[in-house]
Amino acid sequence: MKRVGSVVGIHPEHIETYKRLHADAWPDVLKMIHECGIRNYSIFLRKLPDGKPYLFSYFEYHGDDFAKDMARMAADPVTQEWWSVCKPCHVPLPDRAEGEWWAEMDEVFHFE
Repeated sequence: MKRVGSVVGIHPEHIETYKRLHADAWPDVLKMIHECGIRNYSIFLRKLPDGKPYLFSYFEYHGDDFAKDMARMAADPVTQEWWSVCKPCHVPLPDRAEGEWWAEMDEVFHFE
């Protein structure tokens, strides 16, 4: 199992839209997330001292080939449509790795 944490900014004027979208997430998107081995997926919102709001996500990947499963999800037409609705809400971090939208974070501690 792989734990994944990531962060992206969010335009303040899109926060309520983003919350509504995720309160009623599309069933086919949720199905694809599950089929691609993602479990225990959460997104958190926090305004930081810089005055800007950020989204922090966490999920657990249960699979054998993370890159392959993420490519499968990215190729899914319904997921692409969902992202086309969600991405305008985001403010990607300028120092994210090439190819990332959400900037992946390093895990420094875990306790069960």
